[in-house]
Amino acid sequence: MARKETAADAANAGRLKQIALTYKMTRKADKKIGLVLAAVGIGILGVFLAIGFLIGHPVYVGIFGLLIALLATAIVFGRRAERAAFGQMEGQPGAAAAVLDNIGRGWTTTPAVAMNRSQDVVHRAVGKAGIVLVAEGNPNRVKSLLAAEKKKMNRIVADVPVHDVIVGDGEGQVGLKKLRTTLLKYPRVLTGPQVTATNDRLRALGDLMSNMPVPKGPMPKGMRMPKGR
Repeated sequence: MARKETAADAANAGRLKQIALTYKMTRKADKKIGLVLAAVGIGILGVFLAIGFLIGHPVYVGIFGLLIALLATAIVFGRRAERAAFGQMEGQPGAAAAVLDNIGRGWTTTPAVAMNRSQDVVHRAVGKAGIVLVAEGNPNRVKSLLAAEKKKMNRIVADVPVHDVIVGDGEGQVGLKKLRTTLLKYPRVLTGPQVTATNDRLRALGDLMSNMPVPKGPMPKGMRMPKGR
């Protein structure tokens, strides 16, 4: 029993330490985070207390209001922390892949399914909306990379919709902070079993490519890398 309590105390201490660390990191990019959280918590609690006094039950309503205030504060903190983290990652290679990894349940992400010599890269996410190809890199170069990958997806899984997104701040592009929201807005057209079947087909393709014989030893003189990737 004592061991269980010790483990629970250690876990709680770890969570508190993680929350404190997250708050410090968020505050570096969001100077108003403390004021915003205080305003949300105190504001909601104040409203519930006022209602409690009006109906003659300030204690009961106040306790309920405190729980709601804590929940609302946690939600606001989570969203602002996520926004601050995305802001710090913006412009860094692989930032889109990090966002896709945290998109939520129901999605399977595969980073760097296509890449060229200039380090422009395409990531893949599969969910009930179908297949979403997310590219990051130079907009002019990455379009051809996206087109080639989209053509391959249409050939392998012709019955599954394929969307494409270029991460950036230019016209027709999607900012890193809006990437997750953009994917979640796509209409859900596949069922759970269809998503699983799509992932299995794509996984089998990856296994097939990885099992292809590759010549060992140094590359022969005069041999050139294939263009496009």
